[in-house]
Amino acid sequence: MASAAQRRIKSISYAKYGYMFILPFFLVYFFFQLWPLINTFKLSFYGNDTETSKFVGLDNYTRIVFATDYDKDIVNNKRQSTSLVKNSEGEMVPLKDLPKEEQTPIIKAENQKQGYDEQHNTFVQSLKNTIILWVGNFIPQILLSLSLAVWFTDAKLKIPGKGFFKVVMYMPNIITAASVAVLFLSICQQNEFGALRQVMHSLGMLDDVRSEKASVMHITGTWPPRFVVMFIQTWLWFGNTMIMLMSGIMGINPSLFEAASIDGASSGQVFRKITLPLLSPIMVYTLVTSMIGGLQMFDIPFMYKNGRFVNEHLRTVAVYIYESFKNRPNEDYMYGYSGAASVILFIITSALGSITFYLNRDVDAIAKKKQRKKLEKQAKMQSKQFGGLSV
Repeated sequence: MASAAQRRIKSISYAKYGYMFILPFFLVYFFFQLWPLINTFKLSFYGNDTETSKFVGLDNYTRIVFATDYDKDIVNNKRQSTSLVKNSEGEMVPLKDLPKEEQTPIIKAENQKQGYDEQHNTFVQSLKNTIILWVGNFIPQILLSLSLAVWFTDAKLKIPGKGFFKVVMYMPNIITAASVAVLFLSICQQNEFGALRQVMHSLGMLDDVRSEKASVMHITGTWPPRFVVMFIQTWLWFGNTMIMLMSGIMGINPSLFEAASIDGASSGQVFRKITLPLLSPIMVYTLVTSMIGGLQMFDIPFMYKNGRFVNEHLRTVAVYIYESFKNRPNEDYMYGYSGAASVILFIITSALGSITFYLNRDVDAIAKKKQRKKLEKQAKMQSKQFGGLSV
C-alpha cells in the first residue's frame, strides 16, 4: 500500500505551470485582438454620427452594400421632372415655389440618397480593388515561388551559391512595406527627377523629361498603379513563400523521388505526380495566409498615392475603413460604416478560408475515419447482444 508521501507526490500536477506560461498570450490576445473584434461588431450596428450615435441595426450594412434605407417616394417624386414636383394638393409645381417646410424633406431625402450612393459606390469599388490587387500579386507570386523552390531542391542540379540566392530573395520580406512604397513612389515620381522618367527619356520614349505632356500614369491612372502595387507585393513576399514551399518539398520522403527516377519518370511527371500532391497542405497554408493578408492590404495602396489623395483604383477595403474611421478632416468620424465594412471583410475572409479548406480536405482520410467509426459501432452492437461480453 502506498504511503501518504507517495500519494502526495502522485497528486502533484504540473499542468498549472504550463497554463501560467501561456497566460500572457491569452491576456494580450484578449485586450488587443478579441475585445477590439467584439467592439467592432458592436460599432457596426450603431449610427455614424459620433454625437448622436444610436442603435441602427443593419442600416450600415444595407447602406454600404445596397445604398438603400432612404425615402424612395420623396426622391421619385422629385425625379418625375427636373424642375417640377408634386405639392400637398397633388399639383406639379416648381420646387422653389413650394413652402420651405415642404422643400426641406425633399432636399434632405435627395442629399441622403446621394450620401448612401457615395458610400455604396466607394465600398463596392474598394472591394473590387482589393480582389484585383490580391489575385494580381498572388498568381505570379505562387508560380515564381514554386518554380524556384523546385529548382533549388532538385538534387540533380548543382547550383553554386544556392544559400546566397536564398538570402537575397528573402531579404525584401524583412523590409517594411511602407518603406518600399515610398521607395517606388520616389522612383516613379512625375517630376524630372523621377528615375522612371529618366530611363524613359534615355530610351527615347519621352521627348522632353520636363514636358507636362509626358505625364507618367503610374500614380494617377487605373491599371499602371495597380501593376506597380502588384509588382511590389510579389517582390516582397515571393521569397517567404519560396522558403515555405522548399521546406514542404524537403519534407517529402526522398525514396519516392529515387523510385520515380529508377522507373524513368521525367521531371514534369515527378512534379505532377509526386511533388504537387504531397505539397498540397503547405500550398493550402500559403493560399489562406496570402488571402488573409491580401484582403487586409493597406500600407502599400495607402502610401503609394499622389500627394494626400489615395488613388480610387488603389483604395482597398482596409483603406476605406481607415478613411471612414480616422482620415476625414472637418467631418464626423463614421464609426458605423467602418465597423460594418470590417465585419463584411471578416465574413468574406472566413468564408473563402472555409471553402479552401473544404475543397482541399483529405477525402480518403475522412472515408477511413467514417469506416472505422462504423466498425466500432457494429462491435458495440454485437457486444450488447451478448450481454456486454465480447466473444
